Amino acid sequence: MDYYDQMQSTMGLNGLLNIVVSLICIGFSWWVLQSLRLEAALKNPRSAQAKLLQVFLSVALGYQIARFIIDYFQWSSWLPGMF
Repeated sequence: MDYYDQMQSTMGLNGLLNIVVSLICIGFSWWVLQSLRLEAALKNPRSAQAKLLQVFLSVALGYQIARFIIDYFQWSSWLPGMF
């Protein structure tokens, strides 16, 4: 296997790992948002719009958490280069 194939394989695994981490964090955010009482802030909490808002909030929050985790691992992998 030459260098190009090895780099492409590593990038593919990295992409897959990023997708999995993002989906796990979005699912975790959905689970956490289930415990919030959003009904008090919404006119019609049983509507499709309220559920869509909950989906959007969980995606936005989950994406930010996943970005932090992915960036943290990337930054920590750069640390050995300092020494």
